[in-house]
Amino acid sequence: MGLTDRSIGIMKTGRLNLITDVAGVKVGHYTLSNQEIQTGVTAILPHEGNLFREKLLAGVSVINGFGKSVGLMQIDELGTLETPIILTNTLSVGTATTALVRYMLAGDEQIGVSTSTVNPVVMECNDGTLNDIRGLHVKEEHVLAAIEDAKVEFAEGAVGGGTGMSCFGLKGGIGSASRVLELDGSEYTVGALVMSNCGVLKNLIVDGRKIGQEIQGQKDAAEKLEKGSIIMIVATDVPMCSRQLRRAAKRAAVALGRVGSYLGNGSGDICLAFSTANRIEHYAERDLSSIGVINENRIDRVFRAVGEAVEEAILSSLMHGVDMVGRAGNRRESLRKYLK
Repeated sequence: MGLTDRSIGIMKTGRLNLITDVAGVKVGHYTLSNQEIQTGVTAILPHEGNLFREKLLAGVSVINGFGKSVGLMQIDELGTLETPIILTNTLSVGTATTALVRYMLAGDEQIGVSTSTVNPVVMECNDGTLNDIRGLHVKEEHVLAAIEDAKVEFAEGAVGGGTGMSCFGLKGGIGSASRVLELDGSEYTVGALVMSNCGVLKNLIVDGRKIGQEIQGQKDAAEKLEKGSIIMIVATDVPMCSRQLRRAAKRAAVALGRVGSYLGNGSGDICLAFSTANRIEHYAERDLSSIGVINENRIDRVFRAVGEAVEEAILSSLMHGVDMVGRAGNRRESLRKYLK
């Protein structure tokens, strides 16, 4: 799971060095890979119970808003997450939203009848370079299959929603990492998962090495604008309120800068962070609720963990990439080809 024989940064990694080191979090994929069809779905399940009935606190940072995600506005307003998180390609957001709504309706017969509707969360990147995105190949059953596939140990790279993604002119996709920190004598975990589709080749930095310039020299690549997108999901078991989680999500921008992104005009750079430590009961009858939060004089430990985990997750998505030929003969190479 690790990037190399040592991890990025100075903090301890979790057991698997995956977002699922946060207890209760699971990840599943459905992959469509056949010549010009290179796409799919990745599902993140934030806990193992009924998310609508037991919501989690969450926060969002829209670093650059060139994107078509669903559900972020309500999270920003109410600070709660009540569905799995679905990652897919840009033009399949509608299909994925409908599938996720059907999944949630099956889990609670009162949704939209005697209680509120549900806020589905679907996030996207444009995989159109390698994938026939106009073909709308992702179907509702693929979304449900990704949810059903959710588990603790999962694949990275060209799988699920990351199948056709490009990153820094190379093969991008799904990447993940985790960090462990100590608070009041107990260990807590911050995990990250990314769907990477951003960056310009010449700007790529791997743990301080300006490898993008080295690769561009070999490839004689043309100057390009920074387009694409990156979706970054941060999970933690540190008790945090939605405001604190929004602050943590902002620190994902640090990771983007460290790998060489300049948050270009044409890139949708979005981070959603959630904590599993507090449960908000949808059908609670009490007037008042209590939640635990971190002392903000100690929150820098979480900020560092977010920066390190997201940085390594981005690089892990590249390291797990494979050489691919997709739509119209477009090619992307694995970063591994250039690391020596």
